[in-house]
Amino acid sequence: MDRIHVERNWKHLKGRIKEKWGNLTDDEIDKIEGRRDQLENKIQERYACTREIACSDIDYWLWLMTHY
Repeated sequence: MDRIHVERNWKHLKGRIKEKWGNLTDDEIDKIEGRRDQLENKIQERYACTREIACSDIDYWLWLMTHY
């Protein structure tokens, strides 16, 4: 799922993001508006992980969204 698909499907993905990364608030998810870099930053902040881990986690999650 590329950036354009994420932005277009943001309303649908918001609930799934909340399930996956429950430490993110609804306001934070709303402000992200489908921007991957913003999602990476918030995951880093809330889960105290590196950018590489956040990026890898998002990549895997997006892969799951497109294959299941």
